[in-house]
Amino acid sequence: MNDFKSKYLATLLVSISLLTGCDDDSDHQDTSNPTPTITKFNFVEGTISQMQTAILDGGTTCHQVVQGYLDRINTYDKQGPTLNSIITINAQALAEADKLDEYFKINKKLIGPLHCVTVLPKDNIDTSDMPTSAGSKALINSQPEQNAFIINNIKQAGAIIIGKANLDEFAFSYQGNGTHPDGGQVKNAYDLTKGPGGSSSGTGTAIAASFAMVGIGTDTGGSIRIPSSVEGLYGLRPSLRLISQSGIIPLSPFQDTAGPMCRNVEDCVLLMNSMVGYDTHGFSNQRTSIDIDAINIGNATAYQLMTNVPNDYKVSLDTNGLRGARIGVVRALFSSADTDEAKIVNQAMESAISQLKAAGAILEDVTIDDLSTILTKYTSMSAFQFKTSLTTYLQSWSNAKDHHYLSYDEILASGEARSNFGIYNIDLTSSAMQAAYQLNAYERPNYVRTRLNNALNNLNANGTAKGQAYDVLLYPTMQGLPSALGGTPNAGTNNRLSPFSGFPAMNLPAAMVNQNDSNIKLPVGMEILGREFNEPVLFKIAYAWQQYAHIRQAPTNTPELVH
Repeated sequence: MNDFKSKYLATLLVSISLLTGCDDDSDHQDTSNPTPTITKFNFVEGTISQMQTAILDGGTTCHQVVQGYLDRINTYDKQGPTLNSIITINAQALAEADKLDEYFKINKKLIGPLHCVTVLPKDNIDTSDMPTSAGSKALINSQPEQNAFIINNIKQAGAIIIGKANLDEFAFSYQGNGTHPDGGQVKNAYDLTKGPGGSSSGTGTAIAASFAMVGIGTDTGGSIRIPSSVEGLYGLRPSLRLISQSGIIPLSPFQDTAGPMCRNVEDCVLLMNSMVGYDTHGFSNQRTSIDIDAINIGNATAYQLMTNVPNDYKVSLDTNGLRGARIGVVRALFSSADTDEAKIVNQAMESAISQLKAAGAILEDVTIDDLSTILTKYTSMSAFQFKTSLTTYLQSWSNAKDHHYLSYDEILASGEARSNFGIYNIDLTSSAMQAAYQLNAYERPNYVRTRLNNALNNLNANGTAKGQAYDVLLYPTMQGLPSALGGTPNAGTNNRLSPFSGFPAMNLPAAMVNQNDSNIKLPVGMEILGREFNEPVLFKIAYAWQQYAHIRQAPTNTPELVH
């Protein structure tokens, strides 16, 4: 066994000696003041609840928690397995932890629901104390003056942004690398020879490897759900217009949204509670309707009426939430390829379906009308929006201090972005581009939403009921397994349903499988899609599944450190 394995492949061993007082008669101990239980926090797969319980009963401090995650990043991200999931470390993280410890010492309570929760946002989300590079050398020193709306929200709840996660440059694709010199190719936490999915690749790998408690990704086409699938995470792409997009580098504002990526559903719920909310900023993208020309909603009351956000998503967490749940299985989205990996994924789905039924859910096959048209006729809006929306973002603060580029054209001319940056240098005034824009901006939303609502409501195309409505639709998140490192995963087109409709979708770990003759177990994910702003139902089903099936396993490449 090499030095690395012998040093780190062990479980954290901690001995806690509890002293109890005795009187002179050793046969008569004083039990009137029993010694309090002290909880020790373990980092691998550690939850928010476990961490905060340990702080409350004196088993750890926030400083120790943050230092522990920094130690794991230092040991495993740039050394050892070199996962390359982190671009930037927050130099103030320990100082922020000390302030929380001082608050707790004085007030004997936590500062908020995310007290000392370490968070790794994707490095296309603005932080006022760290650069936001989008994984590109071109923006290596780009320093926004304000936090993104969602970053402000979670910090006010007590969270600590421990660093910024790597990504595919400008969130373009699934390869998980960019041109940032401190980035590098992100690896899969389970199998170092496999890809991490993308574009939120760094967030997915880092959270799978327990480098922080929770992560935030962004999803234009599938960039939360695909890395969540290959890293065994619960990853939610929320309904469009629910989460403010102000302070997030855009790819396609008409499709972009941020969302939580977590090892367990409870932590996703706690993070979502602080991510949602009405934002007055013009870049919030919280429009009054799905219409691309709709104006932003005017006030918090109107936002609440539109979204129906609960006071606490935890009300959805029901261990018995699968009993009687109606789930429509979209078998047309299962792979029909005669390959080993397609068979592995399909078998994992069949196993999950059997377990869902055993847990009390009702599963029926469902057809989405005109599904092939949805998946082949329409395309992402990024080709039409990235060039102009990036320029608008770059001009949203002065470059007097950080000297960041102020437009897409300036970055293109610099030659500092990857070669595929130039594919977005498109003449949007041509008749072909205008026709394609009209098709995807105006026809697509209603076309897709109508057919998905019919499937969820179990209706024929003419509106006639075929049976009881479904709570969610279910299908594989990806039609294949992770690609070789640096390649593009065989994701298929399943991920398009959510961004093309604006409906929420969530990856759930479906199974841990072996690929071919490998002994390394890899996660396979399944996606559930629900009605617009119906995130509580997705959380309910995901939580009940988590409690019943216990699918997720920690990767073996990043075990607990020995202190």
